Amino acid sequence: MIESLPLLGAGGCPAHGLDFTAVDIRTTGLRPGRVVELAAVRVHADGSLAGELSTLVDPGPGVPLGPALVHGITRGELDGAPPFGEVLGPLLDLCAGSVIVAHDPAFAGSFLDREIGATGVRVPALPGVSVPAAARSVVRLPNYRPATVAHALGVPAGPGSSALSGARTLARLATVLFGRYGLTFASPPVFPGLPRFAGGRLLPRAEELPAEPGWMAEAVERIPDDGAGNAYLDLLAGVVADQHLTPGEVTALAALASEAGLSEAHVRSTHEQLVTALRQIAERDGVVTAAEARELRQVATALGVAAAGDLRPAAGGKPTRVLVLGTSVAADRLRARVLAEGVQLAKKLTASVTHVVADETVPANDPRPARAAELGAVLLDVGVAPVALGFDPPPAQPALASVVSAVSAATSKLVGGRVLMGIGLLLMFIVVVAMFGGTPVGAGIFFAVFGVGALLGGWWLAEPASR
Repeated sequence: MIESLPLLGAGGCPAHGLDFTAVDIRTTGLRPGRVVELAAVRVHADGSLAGELSTLVDPGPGVPLGPALVHGITRGELDGAPPFGEVLGPLLDLCAGSVIVAHDPAFAGSFLDREIGATGVRVPALPGVSVPAAARSVVRLPNYRPATVAHALGVPAGPGSSALSGARTLARLATVLFGRYGLTFASPPVFPGLPRFAGGRLLPRAEELPAEPGWMAEAVERIPDDGAGNAYLDLLAGVVADQHLTPGEVTALAALASEAGLSEAHVRSTHEQLVTALRQIAERDGVVTAAEARELRQVATALGVAAAGDLRPAAGGKPTRVLVLGTSVAADRLRARVLAEGVQLAKKLTASVTHVVADETVPANDPRPARAAELGAVLLDVGVAPVALGFDPPPAQPALASVVSAVSAATSKLVGGRVLMGIGLLLMFIVVVAMFGGTPVGAGIFFAVFGVGALLGGWWLAEPASR
């Protein structure tokens, strides 16, 4: 259903005047599987909302839903939900004439193609954009999961695990990537005609209250992406970011991996990779808090990994925690750099923030910098922050050293020249006085020559520009 379009920086077909429709789904597994929730959010290129839909989808009786800790949906919630065939019409109406936005177009497209195929309807491929691919072209991040990209670009990520929350985040990211960074299409998107259906029924999931993210939710944003497209690692990271794991939940996750064709060795290796990365992040700043150690040991125990068994709280001062304010490209790249360096990146100002960085887009009446100063945080400009935070070495200053050296030499010559001229004048004065006192002419001439030589030599040193 979704065909990813190649993107360019400047020079391609701009997105001005186009609409984007972000699509997100919740499924019963990694693959194969069925859709149990669908959401789509349509926005104009300027970010204004054009429409949205959200609905639970009943995959049919007897279909296992997969673990609820992944999508948060129970069988009871699906009672009375429409089948996919009743959802397809409203979905196509919302998507018509727009560019589809997805986190993983191939993944979402494969599930949607299967559901559409089961209805007997033929839908042509729609032009689409991969958010990770677009983000990779503008910022360097440890990973490109939606929450990480949103945090780096200063975009509020929707709370909870619902498809609507995910689709809203993807829609915001699309408008930032194409607006702030000026991404363009290699060729103009082609919008095919889509079938129309009468009616349609939706059953949205209840909105979730935002939860305060803990250390684990922030830590998974700093886990490096191995570049191999490990879908199971992404699944694990998303789960541990939201809650603690129990052995039973880990067993259910491993069953999903097995259904997707992943070997037991791959699953075990992924568990070790996750825990090892989290431990490295916890220890990188030299401070391991009791909460960090507790959460990490709990996850390691549930995953059956010993890599965190000996981790203990270690006091070493206050860990660096940076809040970057602003909506400029420079602010985005600094947020990305903070994550890439493994440093804590704050979402809001609290007493735990040690550094606050602001760019030129932060209004003068913004109360946060003043409040940060009251809390004892260091205030930095976005331009000097990489050096102040220790990411970059101080800039070399060979030109300045040369200037200082030249000034020092010139000053020494000036002082020496004037001293020499003073000696010459003193000699001439003595010669004149001595000649009036009856000193022989030969002796006077002898000392007068020394005096004139000192005057000329001093003038030569003190006035180099006149030569």
